[in-house]
Amino acid sequence: MAGSKSSPGAGCNAVTLGWYPPAQASSACAFPLSKVRATHPDCSVVLYFQEQEAACLEVIRSEGQTPAPPGEQGCQTEWDGVSCWPAVPRGQTRALACPDILHVFKRTKALIRRNCTESGWSLPSPPYYSACELEPIGGNNTEEKRGYFVTMKVLYTCGYSTSLAALLLAIGTFSCFRKLHCTRNSIHIHFFTSFILRGAAVFVKDAVLFSDESIDHCTMSTVSCKAAIAFFQYSVLANFYWLLVEGMYLQTLLLLTFTSDKRYIWWYILIGWGVPMLTVCVWVVTRLQYDNHGCWDDYTNPYWWVIKAPILLAIFVNFLIFLNVTRMLAQKIRSPDISRSYKQQYMRLTKSTLLLIPLFGVHYVVFALFPEHIGVDARLYFELVLGSYQGFLVALLYCFLNGEVQAEIKRNWGKWQSSMESNVFNLVTQDFTA
Repeated sequence: MAGSKSSPGAGCNAVTLGWYPPAQASSACAFPLSKVRATHPDCSVVLYFQEQEAACLEVIRSEGQTPAPPGEQGCQTEWDGVSCWPAVPRGQTRALACPDILHVFKRTKALIRRNCTESGWSLPSPPYYSACELEPIGGNNTEEKRGYFVTMKVLYTCGYSTSLAALLLAIGTFSCFRKLHCTRNSIHIHFFTSFILRGAAVFVKDAVLFSDESIDHCTMSTVSCKAAIAFFQYSVLANFYWLLVEGMYLQTLLLLTFTSDKRYIWWYILIGWGVPMLTVCVWVVTRLQYDNHGCWDDYTNPYWWVIKAPILLAIFVNFLIFLNVTRMLAQKIRSPDISRSYKQQYMRLTKSTLLLIPLFGVHYVVFALFPEHIGVDARLYFELVLGSYQGFLVALLYCFLNGEVQAEIKRNWGKWQSSMESNVFNLVTQDFTA
């Protein structure tokens, strides 16, 4: 789940959660720098501390090659997980300001001091979390955030599970009844499938990225996590483009009333599945070529526009279709040449599609206008919690509340009851005459 990152290491946690002892900090932050990039905004902090650590360790190595003269030994340069403390003679005190990166969060002029004693460096005084105004590890705010993300995960897991069940039932309903086999319902089935893929992609992404709290998302750069993110982006793109196909089909239906729509089905499939596949392939090649770092889930990266731009284009085209269909529908309904049955058909499909187009696109456009780090909680709520129930809403509008589907189910239910009653009557008659 986006936002619920595991602890990225001691030096990292010194910024976000509190301060670790030097020994624990130095061992926890020994990450290979070649794998680290600013995958998330928070990871810029991780990168800063790891670069500082690398520079400090280089100084320590150079000092080790040129030992101090006898009688001048003191405290050697040391990396404590937050700052690099230069070597000083025994008995002296060194004072350092809070790391520059922390000034982004808190403006403080406090100094941290350490003494060089007979037994080595003393502990920082005052502690980092006090001098730099950081939250101590295990603070109430940390637990509140953890509880918030756990609650959100439970909500969207329930939402996607409900949607998956409803969508599978809707696909089964359209597939079982021959009378419901038509181009319109075939498009609905593809639309349902895109929602199933989106729900499955969320579960796959959670399983790969967030199955273990010890995973460091700032340095994670495996093939499996990149594949999970690519699959997720494909499912999101397919979702928006099949909504676009729904709008295009409705417009075609209104424009070409007396033309068979079966010949367009392959064009719809090409748009719904092909365009997202092409887009994701371009995005994957771009990331592999120019920015193959992290897990590719960094939405502040400029290459993210390879995904975002086609989605915004689909939403924009759908909005134009929304306006055009509304205009055409008003003309069709007022036209005396259109029969009542055709008007009812238009109204059934139009009510569902015209409701979904603004419902699914508005929040994405709103959030696209702001930087990714603005309104993170609201973005997560709309995209994960409310978004998880969109599949259920689609199945409800296009299938379960559809009068044609309800009539077909009732008709087949009546036939089944009549068949059962006939079988029972025949069985009783045979027993009586035997």
